[in-house]
Amino acid sequence: MKKIAVILGSDSDLLIVEKGIDILKSFSVPFEVHIYSAHRTPVEAAEFTKSARENGFGAIIAAAGMAAHLAGAIAANTTLPVIGIPIESGKLGGVDALLSTVQMPTGIPVATVAVNGAANAALLAIEMLAIEDGELAEKLNQKRKNDTLKVLEKNKLVEEKFNV
Repeated sequence: MKKIAVILGSDSDLLIVEKGIDILKSFSVPFEVHIYSAHRTPVEAAEFTKSARENGFGAIIAAAGMAAHLAGAIAANTTLPVIGIPIESGKLGGVDALLSTVQMPTGIPVATVAVNGAANAALLAIEMLAIEDGELAEKLNQKRKNDTLKVLEKNKLVEEKFNV
């Protein structure tokens, strides 16, 4: 199975990103976590990214706040799928990071999830690996079934309480 790279622009992003890491663990997807800044360690970020495919990675998750150039800088150096997580920071509530992550030039795509959307970033990366991994696809199907059952159970409780 291919690995997922999880790249944080700063250690302050870890609290948010751990939600996605927990999902990768729950699906038994191999991953590595690194801190590389688009601005403070651009050489190291580029070196990691340029060799990611040959090092067994199938997708890269990049989390950054404010200017949030990390996902784009990574995408510029690989043809692996890159998923950007805009991180809420500063006074703009993450909108600055969202726009920086989603507004990429033609030819350098970055799939972007919601602000602080680490869980969906991990699930999207797993879906990418599941294109060629039937066992992983079945785990995703089972998760969706379980999520459906949880919502239906909550619906039942609400109906019993209010729809007399």
